[in-house]
Amino acid sequence: MAEQRVAIEFADGVAQVRLARPDKLNALDPAMFAALIDTIGQLETMPGLRAVVLSGEGRGFCAGLDMASMAAGGSGIDLATRTHGPANDFQQVAWGWRTLPVPVIAAVHGVAFGGGLQIASGADLRIAAPGTRLSVMEMKWGIVPDMAGFALWRGSVRGDALRELVYTAREFDAEEALALGFVTRIAEDPQAEALALARAIAARNPHAIRAAKRLANLETDATTILAAESAEQAALLRSPNQIEAVMANLQKRAPAFTD
Repeated sequence: MAEQRVAIEFADGVAQVRLARPDKLNALDPAMFAALIDTIGQLETMPGLRAVVLSGEGRGFCAGLDMASMAAGGSGIDLATRTHGPANDFQQVAWGWRTLPVPVIAAVHGVAFGGGLQIASGADLRIAAPGTRLSVMEMKWGIVPDMAGFALWRGSVRGDALRELVYTAREFDAEEALALGFVTRIAEDPQAEALALARAIAARNPHAIRAAKRLANLETDATTILAAESAEQAALLRSPNQIEAVMANLQKRAPAFTD
């Protein structure tokens, strides 16, 4: 990893991933971009991984781009080059959470500005602390969101509200974010709630969970989605983990799934 910008703890199928630059409100500098890309790559092949909790150390989730650092050294990222499927390196730090095979839950507190909001938006679910401050901040710097935000917000955030927030770069709070679709729910302790939810997911059939995420990620016509549902279900039916889920429920015991 380029520098210690991201911390990972793994236990019981759940990886807790924390942006670890608290003195700068976890602002995104070149080292943070490199560390996040490296972390997502590690998680893609981590044995036994069932769910991820994504959070930020210190007073906030992420304050967005460290403009001084990026201006001084340049990002070193080629915007035109697709390095991770459809995404470039800037986009991968947010898009990569959405394409990770397992569910990702973001625990957001303090601030989630600009690129930080886009990273949180890459998660499957977002749990925010009351009073969290958010902003689609890029227009403040004369630029547009380009870390996969528009692709991630499509279908979850109301279109006219998103345009207003992009055009103005104004701040909004967790309560408004919930109403508009930027966050899933509000909790006094988002980290604890996200961890509890991740552990609940980790107790389910991991192959069914991964299949469900693949289906949820589909952006296509109904005919293709219906066929994909059938294909995923056919692969799950009578598989060892599916049989174990049935037997555990009938026998009123905890299931013992295999990866």
